[in-house]
Amino acid sequence: MGLKTYGTMAVDWENRVDFDRLRRERLARARALLQKSEMGALLCFDMNNVRYITATHIGTWAQDKNSRFTLLPQNDEPILWDFGSAAKHHQLNCPWLGERSRAGIPLLRGAMSPEMGRAENVARKIKVELEKRKLQHEPLGVDIIEPPILFALQKEGIKVVDGQQIMSDARVIKTQDEITLLNMSAMMVDAAYDELYRAMKPGMSENQAVGLVSKVLYDLGSEYVEAVNAISGERCNPHPHVFSDRVLRPGDPVYYDILHSYMGYRTCYYRCFTIGYASHAMVEAYKRCRDYLDAAIELIRPGRTTAQVASVWPRAQEFGFPDEEAAFALQFGHGVGLAIWEKPVISRLVSLEHAHELKPGMVFALETFWPSTDGWSAARIEEEIVVTETGHEVITRFPAEELLVAGAHYHTVNGPLPTTRESEAAPSQRVLEMVEAGAKTEGVGVR
Repeated sequence: MGLKTYGTMAVDWENRVDFDRLRRERLARARALLQKSEMGALLCFDMNNVRYITATHIGTWAQDKNSRFTLLPQNDEPILWDFGSAAKHHQLNCPWLGERSRAGIPLLRGAMSPEMGRAENVARKIKVELEKRKLQHEPLGVDIIEPPILFALQKEGIKVVDGQQIMSDARVIKTQDEITLLNMSAMMVDAAYDELYRAMKPGMSENQAVGLVSKVLYDLGSEYVEAVNAISGERCNPHPHVFSDRVLRPGDPVYYDILHSYMGYRTCYYRCFTIGYASHAMVEAYKRCRDYLDAAIELIRPGRTTAQVASVWPRAQEFGFPDEEAAFALQFGHGVGLAIWEKPVISRLVSLEHAHELKPGMVFALETFWPSTDGWSAARIEEEIVVTETGHEVITRFPAEELLVAGAHYHTVNGPLPTTRESEAAPSQRVLEMVEAGAKTEGVGVR
C-alpha cells in the first residue's frame, strides 16, 4: 500500500499535498501538449479545464453556467476572465495569476440575449490577446463553446479547432498531488459508506440515505456532493441512474454510487447491499458481478491495454441488452480526476477496436453490473484504481469482496434467521402433508 492518506489540514510538521507543485505541474502538462500541437492558443470554458490551468475555483454553482473562461497562449502565462468580483478576489489571493485575472462575462448559457453583444465582447477580448502575441493567424483550440461565441470568433477571422483532446490528454496522467487528493476523496466515501451501512433498515427511504451520505461528506470537508445514486428493490433492474423516495424493505437489494469532490478531485464509487437478508439469486448475481470486476482489476498494470480489460466483460446480449450501446456504462471503466469521466474509457463499445495503453499515473474506476435470475434484483460494484509503476493499487476500501447485509438483527426461538434466505420459503414436508391430507378429507383435488 504505497499511497498515503493525510488529514485535510495543512501543517508545518509533515509534508502533505503540495499545492504549489500541483499548480505548476498541471499547467506544465497543458503547456507541453499545446507546444506540440498546431494551435497558437487554447481557450477553455469547461470549469474543470479552467481549474486545471488556473488553479481557481468559485464554487460548484458555476459548474454548468459557462461563466468563466481562460486563454493559454503558446509560450506564455494563462489569462483568466472571471465572474464579476471573483476576478478581484483572485488578484488579491492568487499571486500566480495577479493582474491576469480579469472580469469578463459571456452569455451565461443564453441568459444574455444576442443584442447585448456579449459574444462579440468575448471574441474581441480573445483577439486582442492573440494579436499582442502575433497568434491571431494560428488555430485557436477550444474545449466547449456556445455557438454565438464560436460565430463571433470566426467573424473576427480566428480559426477555431478542437482543443478538447489536448486537455483530455493533459489530464489523463495524474501528478503525485492529484493522486493524493483522489485517495483522500475516496477516504471520505469510505466513511460515508460505514455510516450508511449502520443506518440502513426497513423504513429508510432512498432520499434519506442520500441526505445521510451528503452530511457525512460535507462534515468531512467535501466541497461538492455531485450525486448519491441510490437504487433499491425492483428499481435495481434495469438500472435507472437516479434516486427516489422508495422505502427499503426486508430482502431488498440496494446499491449506491457516491460522487463528490474534494479540492476538485472526484469519486465514482458503487457499493451493493441487501437489507436484512439476501436471496440465493441475489447472492449468485453479486458473485458474478464481483468476478467480472476482479478479472478486470487483475489485468491492471502498465503496458496492458483497455481492450484487454474490456475483453473479460460479458457481451451486452449475455445480460439482456441488444447491443453495447444499450448496455453502455454497466460494464465500464473511466478515468477519474477533476471530472467524473476522463480518459481512459474502457468499454466493449469502443475499446476492443480502439485500444489505449495503460500507463503509470492513470487513475480510473472500474464498475460492473449483473442482473439476478429473479428478474428484478441486480448487483452493482465499483472500485477506483491507481496504475503504479509495477501494477496497481485500489483506493476504494469499504468492504465489497462479498455481499454485505445491513440491518441483520432478526431472531427466532431457534436463533438468528440466516442472512441468505428467500422471502417466501419453500414449503416444509409437514406443510405438504397437511395440504395433501386436507384435500383427501374434504374431497377437493390439489394439483
